[in-house]
Amino acid sequence: MKKYYLCIDLKSFYASVECVERGLDPFKVNLVVADPTRGKGAITLAATPAIKKLGVKSRGRIFEIPDSIQYIIATPRMSLYMDYAIKIHQIYLQYISSDDIHVYSIDESFFDITSYLSLYQMSPKDIALMLMKAIYDETGITATCGIGTNLYLAKVALDITAKHSADHIGFLDEERYRLSLWHHQPLTDFWMIGKGTARRLKTMGITTMSQIAHTPEKQLTKIFGINARYLILHAWGQEPVEIADIKTYQPKSNSISNSQILFEDYSCQDAYLVMKEMVESNILRLTAQHLVTNHISLYIGYSKNIIKSSRGSHKIGITTNSYRLLLQEFKLLYQKIVNPAYPIRQIAISFGNVKDEVYEQYDLFTDMEAVEKDKKLQMAIVEIKNKYGKNAILKGINYLEKATARKRNTLIGGHNAK
Repeated sequence: MKKYYLCIDLKSFYASVECVERGLDPFKVNLVVADPTRGKGAITLAATPAIKKLGVKSRGRIFEIPDSIQYIIATPRMSLYMDYAIKIHQIYLQYISSDDIHVYSIDESFFDITSYLSLYQMSPKDIALMLMKAIYDETGITATCGIGTNLYLAKVALDITAKHSADHIGFLDEERYRLSLWHHQPLTDFWMIGKGTARRLKTMGITTMSQIAHTPEKQLTKIFGINARYLILHAWGQEPVEIADIKTYQPKSNSISNSQILFEDYSCQDAYLVMKEMVESNILRLTAQHLVTNHISLYIGYSKNIIKSSRGSHKIGITTNSYRLLLQEFKLLYQKIVNPAYPIRQIAISFGNVKDEVYEQYDLFTDMEAVEKDKKLQMAIVEIKNKYGKNAILKGINYLEKATARKRNTLIGGHNAK
């Protein structure tokens, strides 16, 4: 049986929400979502369709907006956007089972509508229109939709075809894909082809999907390894993965990561303070989920155009979620890789090989009494934060001038919650 998928995107989502809240039309009003307190270099998280027509990008910077354009700046309100996203997902559930929905991001979802064609006695386009109308009627948000005979084609129909359609809907099957998009450029318009992949393809003289499709797999494998197979499948408009596969997928290994870009240059000593806060945050995540780790990674990015970044990783001899033990390992790694002579602007940490705490393991030199004390304290902190909020209990270092955790605890995705 031929399968049909939808990929629905909430058009200029954050900016549209801000317009709805203000009683404005995002197709007529120039509005960007950005935090003006971060200066002219602040990223515009979203822009209305109206201001995009004037050349303003969704992920640009405030200083890039021409002075000749009058516009509204809306400070990000991530909690509000999440409330809208939840409401819209609940609308989806009125029509489609959760088993047939894959939430791809806060503003984009995939749907397997194959079995609903007979249920509703509708065409794929009619179902798309039904969902889009329900979203608009209940929230005021305009949606766009890609329809495809597999997940890849639905996404490409959304990204490339729908934007040129008056009804905001695009449709692709394998034949139509090859006829209309095999020679489309740039390649970065296609799902899962980033600038790096496009650059490497160009060195091979490849600039279109048609050329990928007709390049020997062996030649592509030399450059892209196992990913060559996916490139070829997508070049032919094929995608074997279905929503059911995504829902049952279990990764072979897990990790917990955390990163932040600092708003000013930090000294080596001040950046170490921030790293300590980040380590504690990740350890509390391990504790809350009853997980342990035996592998740590650290990335340090320096102030722009000074020196290359520093990075390192280390497999430790124990498997734990003890803050005291893991912080000591991060301290040693920090001292090993960081150049103290240069200012720091970015920090990223990661716990790798994360597994259930039944695999907890220590060596003969571990003070198990101290470990048990750590675990009880960490669990108590988790319970307090879950009940009263992330800032309900803090350490002395969180009140130091260069600390960032208190502020970040009030953010969602690095942006203002309200």
